[in-house]
Amino acid sequence: MRVGDFRYSDMQESPNLSMRVPFQPQDIPGLISFWNFQQSGEQFVAEQGEPYCLYSQSGPLQVIEDKDAAYGGKALVLEEGQWLSIPRKQCPRLDIHGKEGHLTVMAWMKRGKTRVDHCEFIAGMWNESNWGRQYGLFLNIMVWGPHHRIFGHLSHVGGPTPGYKYCMDGSMGASEIETDTWVSVAMSYDGQVGCSWLNGCLDAHAGLNPYAMAGGLNDGGEKGSDFTVGAVDRSGEIGNYFCGHLAALAVYDRALTPAEIHRLGYPETVV
Repeated sequence: MRVGDFRYSDMQESPNLSMRVPFQPQDIPGLISFWNFQQSGEQFVAEQGEPYCLYSQSGPLQVIEDKDAAYGGKALVLEEGQWLSIPRKQCPRLDIHGKEGHLTVMAWMKRGKTRVDHCEFIAGMWNESNWGRQYGLFLNIMVWGPHHRIFGHLSHVGGPTPGYKYCMDGSMGASEIETDTWVSVAMSYDGQVGCSWLNGCLDAHAGLNPYAMAGGLNDGGEKGSDFTVGAVDRSGEIGNYFCGHLAALAVYDRALTPAEIHRLGYPETVV
């Protein structure tokens, strides 16, 4: 997808849902890993793709029954301050970088209410403390003004965007993400353009989604970011905690097509 080829009207209407066929995330080419949280504990191994293991950094985490949760009717509870990670060396395919560093990250989640309004990190390789930014799916990044939107953060240099105090690069959606509501949120990047997606459709926002950023993603190297879920390393400490329920998480090594993202964003148990 290129900005010059894209029309904002392209995804305003959804295809007839009766056209869907049964499928699993692994049926879409390019899957790296898919986590479907089904059992409480401290370790969560991906059920499809690479069996990368997410390790809780907050002790045992609870998985609860929720009939509206995608992919099985269960969800991981992340209280503010709880998070997970995979050491960088243990997940080489998630180390997405360079000019060929294309990706899609999608999460099926129900946002909770944080104690104080702040940025919330869902998943990616994003370490601000040591200029290890690569990619990260966020909520409520406020660098362009609006609050409570999806933000598919991207970094070509690892540090702040040249000329700015912070990293400004990434696609910001137009829709406010409410609390206590199940949604699918996603980011994609094809080496030229980043996009943010809500419930399987482009959450178009003039000038910000799609977001043009040529040149690929930063290579964090051996001292780059781990893959984290629910928090990032920034200002020398862990923060930007996500608060809510997470039903599933998927990462692909390519920018999925609008049709693929729509199908993935609407499993049978998403309302």
